Amino acid sequence: MKKIVFILSCSILLLSCSNNDETVSEEDSQIWQLTKMTGSISNSETTGGDMDWQEFYLLNSDGTFLKSREQNNVLIEISGTYTYENISEEKFIVFSYQSESPIIGNCTLELKEYLIVRENKLIGTWSACDGPGLEYDRLELCGTK
Repeated sequence: MKKIVFILSCSILLLSCSNNDETVSEEDSQIWQLTKMTGSISNSETTGGDMDWQEFYLLNSDGTFLKSREQNNVLIEISGTYTYENISEEKFIVFSYQSESPIIGNCTLELKEYLIVRENKLIGTWSACDGPGLEYDRLELCGTK
């Protein structure tokens, strides 16, 4: 079953195109691909295949999402719901989960992740508590706008 989900996830990514739009629409289905990781040590930035893991969020227009991470040939996926929130003059996507998972990256024990929306990037907030700095680029699903 995991192989089927992995193949489906890869197919979604392969059917995506890069997106040059400068705004994020809250109504569209979206794919956000992890493209950069940083650590607390200077010059510890990694990108692409050099990152410790590969990861993406698939946001559906109905407010649900799938988060998928492949690390050391192990695929972990979890789903939930998301909302947009404005907090302290920043726009966030808040991902809410039903159960615990090792791929939930946050600074608390709550089953939520907060990612900042900046232009056409998502910026993880896990680095505020010594987690890795994570940056995601939005990919456009081919044939959609």
